[in-house]
Amino acid sequence: MIQAVAFDIGETLTRDDRYWASWADWLGVPRHTLSALVGAVVAQGRDNADAVRLLRPGIDLSAEYRARDAAGRGERLDETDLYPDVRPALSTLRAAGVRVVIAGNQTSQAGQLLRGLDLPADGIATSGEWGVAKPSGAFFARVVELAGVPADHVLYVGDHPQNDVLPAAAAGLRTAHLRRGPWGHLWADAPEAAAADWRIDTLHELVPIVAES
Repeated sequence: MIQAVAFDIGETLTRDDRYWASWADWLGVPRHTLSALVGAVVAQGRDNADAVRLLRPGIDLSAEYRARDAAGRGERLDETDLYPDVRPALSTLRAAGVRVVIAGNQTSQAGQLLRGLDLPADGIATSGEWGVAKPSGAFFARVVELAGVPADHVLYVGDHPQNDVLPAAAAGLRTAHLRRGPWGHLWADAPEAAAADWRIDTLHELVPIVAES
């Protein structure tokens, strides 16, 4: 029985458009250039931050984050960054008595911004706050702790098969691959995505899945 649903963040709950556009503007490069590089490095199985490193070899990303914040150009997140099914789907799950948590590979600042949106969730955390990131099994151990129920009663939902589906399953969680955003579509037919317990196109599909579990 699924007692908790845990959600990835980028391209599951939020669009990444603003994030990468802000980096392109900060670096002074065309937005399409950085966007294409992000897609290329991720398709190669690399960290998406490698796209920035390709444009600025040797860049200290931590220092750049601080510089952007000091210049008033740090991370931003508001209601327009959410996919339209986020609030209604999460609200319906909570109303059904399911514990809803959010945990993904994001900065500590992103965690603060997400909590500021007052989402219908019982807990929100990021890899930056935990000091451990996906696909590490330690990350999913923290997800289970946040969910507050046994691992096999937690359903983890994400768009990235290698970061979300496979490591979550290895940690004992149930999994749902979301065909959303570039990675969700890129790997929709990959064996890693097929390994998910469920494959969905919208968060609304989780409601009957949980009800029937």
